[in-house]
Amino acid sequence: MKKTLFAATALVSVLGTSAFSQEIGATFSRFDDNWLTVLRNGMAEYAETIDGLTYQQEDATDDLAKQIDQVKNFVAQGVDAIIVNIVDTSAGAAVSAAAGDTPLVYVNREPDNVNELPPTQAFVASNEIESGTLSAFEICKNLRAEGKGSAARGYLMNGQLSNQAAVQRSKDVHDVIGMDMCNFMTIIDEQTANWSRDEAQDLMTNWLSSGEPFDFVLANNDEMAIGAIQAMKAAGIDMADVQVGGVDASQDALLSMAGGDYDVTVFQDSVGQGTGSIDAALKLVAGEKVDPKVYIPFVLVTPANMADFLDKN
Repeated sequence: MKKTLFAATALVSVLGTSAFSQEIGATFSRFDDNWLTVLRNGMAEYAETIDGLTYQQEDATDDLAKQIDQVKNFVAQGVDAIIVNIVDTSAGAAVSAAAGDTPLVYVNREPDNVNELPPTQAFVASNEIESGTLSAFEICKNLRAEGKGSAARGYLMNGQLSNQAAVQRSKDVHDVIGMDMCNFMTIIDEQTANWSRDEAQDLMTNWLSSGEPFDFVLANNDEMAIGAIQAMKAAGIDMADVQVGGVDASQDALLSMAGGDYDVTVFQDSVGQGTGSIDAALKLVAGEKVDPKVYIPFVLVTPANMADFLDKN
């Protein structure tokens, strides 16, 4: 009887450990990115609410080789699942291979192998076809409302070109401009500012030095849009004369919008993406079926509804 009781107790102990003690390792493309910092912090806070979950995160410092090594190290440590905010979205196959049989979830940045992910892997983010489209189309409508529907000229700031989101968001802008309703818009020039506020300020300053008249600036994210605004204000430009659109709905962006400098952004749900990636990872560990693509909707943000997003990102 005692042996039976001991065996049962041991079994419960083992089951309890496998069911409630789990470890997730996460690697992020870079820690020094404002929006990704919000994402990371939200994930760490959410992980703390899950009983038995140990969560750790690493900075890949925009180094793909380093990130692949981090994934391999997580596997060697025996973590139950891995979450990856990929450095280079064209390197999905290499990152997926590094994970082996360990469940892996890509978050925020779409890897190029997203349509060939094995059953142990998934992707959680927002559909980038919505992001740049929502922003550019709203700017188009605003320009028409200002009486500039016959001709409007402007600039486009791209994020890192190794990032699928940057490529897609810029494509979205060109697709909108290709529509009959918005084909009065002309892009004077487009260059990358690598998601950076400082680089965007320098780029905008360079564009301003040409003396070209312009009506709008579209950026792949808020940080670049804010950098452009800073350069324009430093040059004495009245922001009421220029339409500026971006993506993310960061707190700094909403402050700029409240000040009348920023016209359009698109809410990218950091909490939804972060909690969704952890939930997906735990489901994969449990052997549950997870959709290979889990999309968290984007939402257009303008001065009319910005108050609804002040405490979101």
